[in-house]
Amino acid sequence: MLFGDVPLLSSDVLVDVVHSASSGNPVLLAATLDDPTGYGRVVRNAAGDFAKVVEHKDSTATEREIVEINTGVLAAKGADLLGWLRRVTNDNVQGEYYLPDVLGLAIEDGVLVNVVVTDRADEILGVNDRLQLEHIERSFQRKQAQALMSAGVHVADSSRLDIRGSLSCSEDVFIDVNVLIEGDVVIGRGAVIEANCVLKDCVIGEGAQVRAFTHIEGARVGPDCQVGPYARLRPGADLGVGAKVGNFVEVKNSTFGDGAKANHLAYVGDASVGAGSNIGAGTITCNYDGANKHRTELGDHVFIGSNSTLVAPIQIEDNGFVAAGSTITSKVGSSQLAVGRAKQRNIEGWSRPEKPEK
Repeated sequence: MLFGDVPLLSSDVLVDVVHSASSGNPVLLAATLDDPTGYGRVVRNAAGDFAKVVEHKDSTATEREIVEINTGVLAAKGADLLGWLRRVTNDNVQGEYYLPDVLGLAIEDGVLVNVVVTDRADEILGVNDRLQLEHIERSFQRKQAQALMSAGVHVADSSRLDIRGSLSCSEDVFIDVNVLIEGDVVIGRGAVIEANCVLKDCVIGEGAQVRAFTHIEGARVGPDCQVGPYARLRPGADLGVGAKVGNFVEVKNSTFGDGAKANHLAYVGDASVGAGSNIGAGTITCNYDGANKHRTELGDHVFIGSNSTLVAPIQIEDNGFVAAGSTITSKVGSSQLAVGRAKQRNIEGWSRPEKPEK
């Protein structure tokens, strides 16, 4: 018999209960708490055997000094339990039917009740309010962080890591404070995850560096990549070996070849970026025409100057070069320079605007 509000209870604890119940006698799982307030107390007789469970509201002042509590977990033969349940009454302060009363009835029938006492106090704690929920959540998170550290992962602060899914880490990974893990995340050996990052359903390769405040979802970061700070990799982003995605760069449904980089302030969507290519600051791929998405194809060692606009569908072949400030709407051939901007005019005698006097 288990309670639904005890989320941390592990099979390791239940194994002892089941083993004890194999004797045929009913078994109660108990624990010792520093503060047993609110829990039913386990009352023992002079010989130290189980006598009864007294609920907190029904207990005397002496009984409330008992620190051994009923966890609510018990095991018994089905037929025996059914018989005792039929005899349970609600003759108590709260007028309720208490499940642990079946154990008192077992004693009345001359049946010995076994008690298994666990030292895993956090595992048997119940949740009755948001304060208790927060306490149990932090306990759960600390245990996950400690398991990582035991496996060779460096966690900066076990109280400031949240794993809300599955995290698989190789040795020598470093995870800084306030990192949030969601879904299925895999982090390779020697990778560094800096502070305040969110990783969801992604793979981080060996030796990769994910800088502070970076969000990665549904993406793959290859070995030795550098991502962030303040970068965002959306679903379908796939970075090759040693690729770089810098601060305030967003990548969606795009591949970066080995060594390709977009170091700052860019949007790359529905694109293929060849090995060794460089995307300058302020560059965007115009992938959406209001109805459909279109691809941008950049070959190897392409250079895109700052503040360029690449209007998809478009292809820039190997070693193509786009001058800064260009709007590119047609194919750029291999080793060609594309300039797509208005011709500069310098106007003589121009007067700077002045603010009106107040």
